[in-house]
Amino acid sequence: MEFDLNEAMAALSRTPEALKAILNGLPRNWVDNNEGPETWSPFDVVGHLVHGERTDWIQRAKIILEQGEARPFDPFDRFAQFEESKGKTLENLLDEFAELRERNLAILGEMKISAAELDKTGRHPALGRVTLKELLSTWVTHDLDHIAQIARTMAKQYASEVGPWQAYISILHDRKK
Repeated sequence: MEFDLNEAMAALSRTPEALKAILNGLPRNWVDNNEGPETWSPFDVVGHLVHGERTDWIQRAKIILEQGEARPFDPFDRFAQFEESKGKTLENLLDEFAELRERNLAILGEMKISAAELDKTGRHPALGRVTLKELLSTWVTHDLDHIAQIARTMAKQYASEVGPWQAYISILHDRKK
C-alpha cells in the first residue's frame, strides 16, 4: 500500500481511543504484567508512546522540513518511560497520550506537507538517511506494533490456562516467555 498522509493521520488518530478501549479500567494484573525478563507491560508501552509523542515524531518531521540532513536527529531514549511514568496511573498516561497525539496531529495538519516534501531527507543517528515519508510511515507502523505487543502481552497472561487450545492460539507463540 502506498503512503497517503491523510490515511496515515486517520490511523494515528485512532490509537489513543483503541488503547483506552483495551486498557482503561482493567485490574492492575492485566496492565502491569509483561512477557518475562526485558519485556514491557502494557503500562510500559503506553509510557513509551507518551515519550515518543513528546520527543520524536513531530520534532523529527520539523528537522527534516527545516534543516534536512544538516542537523541529525537527537537520539531517542527507548527506555525513558521507566523513569517518566513513575508515580503516574495508567489512566494518567492514556489521557496524556490522547492529548499529545491530538496536538501532534493538529501540528502535522498545519504543516501542509506536499507530496514533494515527503521525499525530503533527514539524518537518523543509527539508520542514516531517512525520508519524511519513511518517518511518517514508521509512526503509523510503530503504533500498530505496540497495539499488537499489548494484545500479545495480555494474551500471554492466560497462556497456561487455555489448555490444549494453546496449539491453535498463534499469539501465544510469537515470543518466548
